[in-house]
Amino acid sequence: MTAPRPGPTRRQTIAPGVYRLTRSASPQFVVPITVRIFKQLLDRFPPWGWEWVECYQLDHWGVATARRTLFVRTAGLEAIPDPAVRRTAPVRRAPVRRGPVVADA
Repeated sequence: MTAPRPGPTRRQTIAPGVYRLTRSASPQFVVPITVRIFKQLLDRFPPWGWEWVECYQLDHWGVATARRTLFVRTAGLEAIPDPAVRRTAPVRRAPVRRGPVVADA
C-alpha cells in the first residue's frame, strides 16, 4: 500500500488576466513573453504547482499574435497591468496647411 502524497490536494486556480512568463514559470521561457490567460484546463491532471492554460501571446502593444496552450508553474506567473488599458489619449496632429505649393530654389 502506498502512502498518501503529502501536501494540499486542492488545485490552485488561475484568474484570467495578463501575465509575464519568465523562466520561473517554465524553463521554455528563456525570453520572457506576455500572455492573456483566458482558460485553465481542468480536465488535465498536472503535478502539484503546475497547470495547463489556454492563452493568447501578446506583442508589446497588447495585441494578440498567437493562441497557445502552455504548461506553467503557478508560482512563476507574474500578473501585470493590461497593456490595452494603459493606452494614452490619442495624439493631436497639427492641422494641414492648404494652399499653393512653393518650390524651393
